[in-house]
Amino acid sequence: MNKNISNNPVSIRKAHREDLPEMIILFQETITTVCKEDYNTHQLKAWASGAENKERWLNVMKEQYILVAESENKMVGFCTLNNGSYIDLFFVHKEYQRQGIASRLYSLIEKEALQQQKKFLTADVSKTARPFFERMNFQIIREQNVNIKGVDLTNYTMIKELIT
Repeated sequence: MNKNISNNPVSIRKAHREDLPEMIILFQETITTVCKEDYNTHQLKAWASGAENKERWLNVMKEQYILVAESENKMVGFCTLNNGSYIDLFFVHKEYQRQGIASRLYSLIEKEALQQQKKFLTADVSKTARPFFERMNFQIIREQNVNIKGVDLTNYTMIKELIT
């Protein structure tokens, strides 16, 4: 069930280290619920197991530009930008899908890339996220199979040329 955010405004801010536990929960829950139309149970479980890689998450927090969307003091989405040009993680809470949160996060991430004078944005995008990225004018470079814990998942390497 989608919550209506019109009554509960969403604010976007830079992430803090204390956000990490909530980010990991949002990551897992979004994968296992929102992506279930595009991936089977084994694929979802393997993908969501990325939450267990504490070193990777700590590196994300230390090295990447991260924005968090909040509503009523609850994290409803987040997006990370690595090296100013690679969208690494991008998730919106299962109850807040299709309400403009991803678009708002994306526009701020693109603005940050432009401020860093990047010419392109790239991302490895799930089947579920592909339509959103296409609406943001990303183009598919290639379809690829990624193997996570012995399970193959299809995703897409996508790119967008940034116009200054």
